[in-house]
Amino acid sequence: MQHDGYTLRDIQFWKIVIGLGSASIFIFASMYSMQPLLPLFTKEFGISVSYASTAMSMTTIGLITGLIVLGFYSDRNGRKVYIYLSLIGSAIPFLLIANTDSFLLIIILRFVQGFALAGVPAAALAYISEEIHKQFTSVATALYISSNGLGGMIGRFMTGFIAEQASWQVSLYILSIFGTVLFIILLLTLPKSRNFVPSDTTFAKDIEGIVIHIKNPALLIVFGLGIVLQLSFTGVWTYLPFHLIDPPYSLSLETISYLYLAYGFGVVGAPLAGWLSGKFGLRNVRLAGIALLAIGIGMTAFSSLAMIIIGLCVICLGFFTAHSLTAASVSKEATHHKGSAASLYLVSYYIGVAMGSTLFSPLYETIGWGGLIAVTAVLPVVYVGMIRYRRANRA
Repeated sequence: MQHDGYTLRDIQFWKIVIGLGSASIFIFASMYSMQPLLPLFTKEFGISVSYASTAMSMTTIGLITGLIVLGFYSDRNGRKVYIYLSLIGSAIPFLLIANTDSFLLIIILRFVQGFALAGVPAAALAYISEEIHKQFTSVATALYISSNGLGGMIGRFMTGFIAEQASWQVSLYILSIFGTVLFIILLLTLPKSRNFVPSDTTFAKDIEGIVIHIKNPALLIVFGLGIVLQLSFTGVWTYLPFHLIDPPYSLSLETISYLYLAYGFGVVGAPLAGWLSGKFGLRNVRLAGIALLAIGIGMTAFSSLAMIIIGLCVICLGFFTAHSLTAASVSKEATHHKGSAASLYLVSYYIGVAMGSTLFSPLYETIGWGGLIAVTAVLPVVYVGMIRYRRANRA
């Protein structure tokens, strides 16, 4: 028998929101934990910047694969099992990574970990929509999504800080313990699924739905924007430690790790963007977010460290504003198979992460920070300009 869903007055509502929010923090902390450690890897393993950056990109490729595969299976086998497997499957590789002296093995383990990480984002939103009363679904969803940015900030800050104080291996042990404890807590507290109905749709029909979206020009533009936004954003943050660890800044990893607190502006930016879009329109606010992203990136080209820090805050505010509204526009552009459309946007978003982690390494190694900044600042502006020009000519 179907249940109306939990409300704010129910303890189960808060078990779901706090539980999935904590899981999201761990998942995104795990995903981005390697970003501040890349300069250490180049020295410790004697590898190039390009090779070191694969510790990020391979995780993202694993995540993309997992989102597609686990999304299909969670529709058939339930949500909670994939949330549990995601947590423990992401915690164990940290122990193995911390105890190997082979960077190739680290890359392989990061791919496996990326696949496991996908379990939470593939199942969490569907679990919320099924078990939370429809009147409070948007509240639960907003709290869950805010945890994504918080997790990314904590992961980057914590590993960089602890690596400087102790070692990068210790930071991974802490993440592994956190994931394992969280797995046990959620196993004991997460409410059972009462409204889950196994999908009887064939995999062929699921693929058919994806093909329909790929043929939709309006959705392709949205997916492309997701790639471009993340490409620029990840490009800046991936190579920032390399830029600031060298002269004239010569900052320690501990000091650089504090810069990731700029993500706090992103945590604020997403809900603020939703409120502003109701007043000024989604496209206008999204355009303002893209402009802020480009301006913030340009500010990091200055030699002043204070200007770079301000620029990073502007980048986070602009990116999360643009990203949250781009994600929100998917359901408006998709006429049916909205779930697979949302999954495709996530896939395109993480393609941007993978590309931004590695694609810019030859550019950074040959031209430096100035060249990287020029490309990442111009890219989203050019993309939006081309789309607007195309629409104007069609009108």
